This record gives sequence, C-alpha cells and structure tokens, in this order.
Amino acid sequence: MKTTKIIAPIALIAALAACQSGGYSKPASASKPLAPMGAATLLLADGTPAGKALFFASGDQMSVEISLQGISPGVHAVHLHTTGSCEAPAFTSAGGHLNPGMRQHGMNNPQGSHLGDLPNATIAADGTGSISAVLRGTKDEVLADIYDADGTAIVVHAGPDDNVSDPAGNAGGRIACGVVKAH
Repeated sequence: MKTTKIIAPIALIAALAACQSGGYSKPASASKPLAPMGAATLLLADGTPAGKALFFASGDQMSVEISLQGISPGVHAVHLHTTGSCEAPAFTSAGGHLNPGMRQHGMNNPQGSHLGDLPNATIAADGTGSISAVLRGTKDEVLADIYDADGTAIVVHAGPDDNVSDPAGNAGGRIACGVVKAH
C-alpha cells in the first residue's frame, strides 16, 4: 500500500511534465542549454527598458526568444527590420522589414512569410509578454542576413500584425526597438 502511495504522485508529476505545451522548445537531443548567438536589448522611445531578444542555433535552424516588459497591454506586432539602428522617438532608422528573399509579408501569407515576420506578442495587464519563433532560412542564411553590413533591429509595433497585408501588416507605429548584436 505504501508503494502505491509513493508511485501515484510520481506518475502524476511525470504525466504533467509530459503535457507541457507552448511555443518553441529546444531540441530534446540538447544535453545542455544552447548558448545564444546574438542578442538585442529593446528600449522604448524614452529609453526605458522594453525587453530582450536572444538568438539561438540548433542544427541548421535559427530561432529567437523575445521577452517584453513595459509594453501597453494588448496584442503587438514584432518584426525584424533591415537596419541595426534605433533612433528614437519613431525608430524609422530601423528601415523596413528584413526581407532578403523579397517575399510578400505575413505569417498567414499563402506563399509563406519573409524573414522579418514574427508572431504577434500578447502583452498581459502587467506589461509583460514573450514570443518564440523559428526563423525562415538556414542557419547560415539567417546569420548572413542578420549580421550584414548595416545590421538588424527588432521592432515592437503599437498594434497587432494582421499577418497578410503587404508590406507591414497594418501594425501601426513603432514603440520599442533593439539592435541585434552578435555574441
């Protein structure tokens, strides 16, 4: 009887751990945490910290994990932009979306998204949220595009991306920005 009382809670914990769901997860084959290959610190126009982005490689793919803070509650578009510059207040120095393949915009585009397209971030009442995404292209392609001569920025927009409208998804103004730097 004592064995049953001990085994039942252990089995329950194991079952709950197996049921975890969510965004991107690192490969099961990784025996230790992956080291980031790049990072960006995001800031609001007034210089207030707005989050952090980390870029990881796994096999021949690249992914990004972005944690946000101090953002107004609601749904906000997040994109990779063509230029590693974040001049406040409008962050227009970051250029347009990073689109080296000259593809149409949108995560729901029937022809596929471009490299700058990332999922919308849902920001909670406390101003925090996060997203994770596998980036379009091979690791070498993504690294070459992100770390080209003029760099890359991550931009958070005032509104959600509708995931289909060209060229920018009707996401509204730019409210936070961070320059991607190699690690």
